[in-house]
Amino acid sequence: MSRVVNPDNPGKKRNQNRRSCAEILRHLSQKSSMDDESRDMLATLVFLLRDIHEGLEDSAAAWEKRDYWIKAEQFRQRWAWVQLAEHRLEMLIRGEDWDKVPQEIVKLIPNFADINITKFTRDSELWNGKYQELLDENRTSQR
Repeated sequence: MSRVVNPDNPGKKRNQNRRSCAEILRHLSQKSSMDDESRDMLATLVFLLRDIHEGLEDSAAAWEKRDYWIKAEQFRQRWAWVQLAEHRLEMLIRGEDWDKVPQEIVKLIPNFADINITKFTRDSELWNGKYQELLDENRTSQR
């Protein structure tokens, strides 16, 4: 019997999400003011960072299953920034503190510096309506 390979493993999904984040950051860096599209992009970053964070534990668990405890812990520490960045960005969006967003974006850019973007492969379908989705998520969780 051959082994089963999951094509949607956490590492592949993490790399796809990182690519999407890098492209959105590039788009945001070219914007001169905060508009509806910028808000949608920022909300999409929150969702992508959440997705990355959720997949991290699966990857660390795979290391632990093979008794690589130190490697799993190093992996968690290397990716600890994700949840913090997601939380800070979400708080800025929910508080509509738009003047602090550029500082947060600048902090994020080094984490995606290894991704070389020669051509944009993500389009506005990725982020359209995400700002409202993020705000609605807050309302439904308060009920």
